[in-house]
Amino acid sequence: HHWEEPFISGTRGSGTVFFSGCNLKCVFCQNYEISQYQFGKFLTVEELAQVFLNLQKQGAHNINLVTPTIHVFSIKEAILLAKRQGLQIPIVYNTNAYENVETLKMLEGLIDIYLPDLKYYNDALAKKYSKAPNYFEHATKAILEMYRQVGIPQFDEEGILKRGLVIRHLIMPGFVEDTKKILLWIKENLPKEIYVSLMSQYTPYYQAQKYPEINRKITPQEYDEAIDFFFEIGLENGLIQEIESASEDFIPDFDLEGLE
Repeated sequence: HHWEEPFISGTRGSGTVFFSGCNLKCVFCQNYEISQYQFGKFLTVEELAQVFLNLQKQGAHNINLVTPTIHVFSIKEAILLAKRQGLQIPIVYNTNAYENVETLKMLEGLIDIYLPDLKYYNDALAKKYSKAPNYFEHATKAILEMYRQVGIPQFDEEGILKRGLVIRHLIMPGFVEDTKKILLWIKENLPKEIYVSLMSQYTPYYQAQKYPEINRKITPQEYDEAIDFFFEIGLENGLIQEIESASEDFIPDFDLEGLE
């Protein structure tokens, strides 16, 4: 998978494993076939460990666990098993941040890179579009726990991330003020070395057409306003996605590749 942040995808790609099901119900989900319709294949812990080892053998820079939250107990067992069998590359926990701190504590020492997507500041938006009450409160507590475990980003000699916290945020149409509040929280609660990946790829997928206010891509003005604010408040380490990336070309094709 080559469409992650450059220091995660690198030159050889990120060993991405998408998990079916999700604890959020985002009406605009671009991966809805697996998150909401549960498309996928059942694997045992042993088979999942083998998938990780195969990705390492293929040269992937890391193992990238996408929406792992509801499968965390099995994933933990699979990581432990794979490590006993020679898994050495970093493990990325790629999450919507709606996590329980106790669950994250269970993973301490097994996850090298936390990649949470901090989606909403405003609770009304989180409830309306993702059915996630108290999202910001849960997500920020979870992110502080992730930081406690892995700290600021550390890179290898090729510039590939080997450990640390990177926070993603997807700019939503009409909600730039929400984006600003999230960026301000990051600025006030985490060290300046933390990387923030500001994403502009929002595309109205799945059921977004039922909500006229979010049934569009973000405008160049919204994009500029979010980025200007990022620099205004003194955030230093950012990955800013070009606005052109709001296209279907970046949505993976779910064909169970690598699970045979």
